[in-house]
Amino acid sequence: MKCYPLVVLFILSSVCAIPALARNEAETPPNFVIILCDDLGYGDLSSFGNPSIKTPHLDRMAVEGQKWSQFYVASPVCTPSRAGLLTGRYPIRNGMTSADRVVLFPDSAKGLPTSEVTIAEILKEKDYATAMVGKWHLGHLPEFLPINQGFDSYYGIPYSNDMDRIEGAPNYRLKAADPNWYPDTENYNVPLIQDDKVIERPVDQNTLTRRLTERSVEFIRANENRPFFLYLAHPQPHIPLFVHPDSLGKSMGSLYGDVIEEIDWSVGTILDTLHESGLATNTVVIFCSDNGPWLSFKTHGGSAGPLRAGKGTTFEGGQRVPAIFWGPGIVKPGMVTEMGSTLDLMTTFATLAGAKVPSDRKMDSNDLSKVLQGGGSGPRNEFHYWTRAELHAVRSGKWKLHLKQREPVNYSKAVELAEPELYDLVADISEAHNVAADYPEVVAELLEKVAAHLADTSDRASDQLVERVTKN
Repeated sequence: MKCYPLVVLFILSSVCAIPALARNEAETPPNFVIILCDDLGYGDLSSFGNPSIKTPHLDRMAVEGQKWSQFYVASPVCTPSRAGLLTGRYPIRNGMTSADRVVLFPDSAKGLPTSEVTIAEILKEKDYATAMVGKWHLGHLPEFLPINQGFDSYYGIPYSNDMDRIEGAPNYRLKAADPNWYPDTENYNVPLIQDDKVIERPVDQNTLTRRLTERSVEFIRANENRPFFLYLAHPQPHIPLFVHPDSLGKSMGSLYGDVIEEIDWSVGTILDTLHESGLATNTVVIFCSDNGPWLSFKTHGGSAGPLRAGKGTTFEGGQRVPAIFWGPGIVKPGMVTEMGSTLDLMTTFATLAGAKVPSDRKMDSNDLSKVLQGGGSGPRNEFHYWTRAELHAVRSGKWKLHLKQREPVNYSKAVELAEPELYDLVADISEAHNVAADYPEVVAELLEKVAAHLADTSDRASDQLVERVTKN
């Protein structure tokens, strides 16, 4: 394991105490909290190099826990990414990716199939209390809502906060060049849902981050004596950007910075609640984003830092996200350069909780628990980059091979490649230098891995690509 200590001199020895991997059934299983942001970039946190946006609570989380520098999401856009996180399966397997409509919309008739098994459902088998708070985006119709996908309760919005825009409202795309342009929350007829009932429409997005945080705190306090799983998915910093009036204008990073710093406040509130409730030493908290930054929105769209491109692309900026694991007594502090993915959360949680992952379907989830606890190397050496129901790239070790691409900013446009492109992600984190001509043997090896992966998936749309790859 490549795990390098950060500043840990002030951390109590109990923080570094690592329990045995195999947990006694009589012990209380750990609690799990996932804090997911929407369209947060790799370069948007001060702990990941942003010089203008202050994120002290996330910085503290990174020092006390593990900062993962090579952590991937299942897709570069919302719906399939969230489906991969919850099911531990590439979206091509769970049906949540499409070439026609890349995400679900308010008029979509489908959602995450109830035949899929979610993290919440496997933890329910171990008597966990489960709650989904925030943006769902896996189906807005009653049968697809969180309470029918393993969650005891739901409080949040069913899809992205820019959907249901009122006809005649200002076009947000025309305002993106102004870093401080603030939209009217009344222009977006987005509903706030509690369980399966709309309780506010349009939701007041100015106060939403704080209300989601308050609801999360209530859930934690109500389950102090029972293992729980909290999935808190902030709708921000997806455009349109909204922030509480008390946080407006407080950041050096303009409105976008205000939004990130309010999310940082939310993280601090969650961590403080866990400490105050005496739950910190038996809780694992994961912070990450669902995909990279929406670069077409300029100053409202965040930064991928040193990574190329952003949301909607299979360049690193689209699918490598900032990730922090925190859990005093469970997670050994350090900098982790192993490869990991949101796909791996299901098996990792199952191992720590003594639960079982589904055995009746193909899974893409690896167990990261040994890395979290400071022992052994990470199990993931490969990652496949899917978008729009097509395999666009594959990574194996330090090598990444692109088969197809989207334009770096306007990702609605495809880029056809005459030949596959090869990048060394260790020497060239920004994917600036195509070295395919220098390493034909690596290209051939990765093409074999592509063919094997495509043959292993149920993606009929990839048959033509399989044929082309195997012939080459």
